[in-house]
Amino acid sequence: MDKRLNVLMICIDDLNDWVGCMNGHPNAKTPNIDKLAAAGALFTNAHCQAPLCGPSRASVMTGLRPSSTGIYGMIDDDKIKQDNPVTADVVFLPEYFKNNGYHTMGIGKIFHGHAPANILDESGGRIPGFGPSPQNKFVWNGRINKAGYGNTSTDWGAFPESDTLMPDYHSAQWAIDRLKKDYQQPFFLAVGFLRPHVPWYVPPKWFDLHPLADIETPPYLKEDLDDLPAIALEIDDMPMMPTTEWAIRSGEWPKMIQAYLACISFVDFYIGEILNALENGPNAENTVVVLWSDHGYRMGEKNTFAKHCLWEEATNAPLIFTGPGVQKGTVVSAPVEMLSIYPTLLELCGMESNPQNEGASLIPMLAGKADGLPPSYAITTYGWENHSVRSEYLRYIRYNDGSEEFYDHRNDPNEWNNLATKEGQFRKDMDELKAFLPQKKAPYAVHSSYSFNPYFIEDKKKHSEN
Repeated sequence: MDKRLNVLMICIDDLNDWVGCMNGHPNAKTPNIDKLAAAGALFTNAHCQAPLCGPSRASVMTGLRPSSTGIYGMIDDDKIKQDNPVTADVVFLPEYFKNNGYHTMGIGKIFHGHAPANILDESGGRIPGFGPSPQNKFVWNGRINKAGYGNTSTDWGAFPESDTLMPDYHSAQWAIDRLKKDYQQPFFLAVGFLRPHVPWYVPPKWFDLHPLADIETPPYLKEDLDDLPAIALEIDDMPMMPTTEWAIRSGEWPKMIQAYLACISFVDFYIGEILNALENGPNAENTVVVLWSDHGYRMGEKNTFAKHCLWEEATNAPLIFTGPGVQKGTVVSAPVEMLSIYPTLLELCGMESNPQNEGASLIPMLAGKADGLPPSYAITTYGWENHSVRSEYLRYIRYNDGSEEFYDHRNDPNEWNNLATKEGQFRKDMDELKAFLPQKKAPYAVHSSYSFNPYFIEDKKKHSEN
């Protein structure tokens, strides 16, 4: 039997840092993710390459930055390689393992939809959408009559009655069945959970874990946006989403937090079920586990409930590795990128590196040898030439019109004070981070777009291949 290391990849949709091991929220209850982190390496300062699921997942799976591929918006899985000279010959992460003799399997949301054709030997598919949903929304209708804006599935409440009605339940059972088997060749198994993506619907028992009376809302400053450049406000214009001011007036904010936390606890439980199956099955000793989320999510910070920005709450997300070659109990605070998942898995599994990859392997950090390494940086891109650079303590944002933001997390963890307005006082620090901005400026890929905000509709017209 082939004893090469297997890979279990768990990808979670819209999970921010509200897990116990990251201390992101005092009401978080995630015992299984916490246990996984304790058994391996937790990256507390990991950042997505795009604060939107389509381009973020395309980046992880291609190993390329959005600024290199032009995939700044949503894209159909099967069109990532189509009509794009940069990605035409790219080898997707699962595909690389398949080409090297692995049995590839996957279920749920792995890429933006599920997965491109023919890269999985076994596919459990994905139930379309983010249901189930009640006949009528409970709270937030979200429909607006304004050109250039899309609708949202955002809503919250206890629904349905049973976990067995949730797609994520069935994804977990499908994965559990496969982890019970012995294989003649190494396997790559990806499981993509939908929650906590909106709507924040899970059965009542998960809400019961988070009594409303105990819920704490995150820090919020009403004047937070007053020192931002105009382009930042234009990008952040999403009237289909609830605002924090509305949530405060309506009394819904604690209920929204409760619902999001309930969704996280629901997913955490089924992650635990999958990990138990791995631990009690025939592949426990030779399997690498990686858990990640495609981006964070704002739960009222900066006056909205959404990802869609270059600020901390949207870019920071969990990243955990366990298995052979990973030092137990490692916690890394240095900034890293989700882009590093691809090359790190290849090296952990003893495979040749893929020269196409733009990310850096995290192997030295996984071995607990982060001390003495040069400083690292994480880059997030949202639209053409809008970037954030995150160092261990600082965040620099530059937009395509030259506007800037700058934050120091040592004094301002909520990013309330835009130091770029301080007339040159922090110019040296800003320029140091500016040097790490991507040099490639790919135009929008033909099949990549985002139509939920007028800014991005016009942005593609200006910076498109056509």
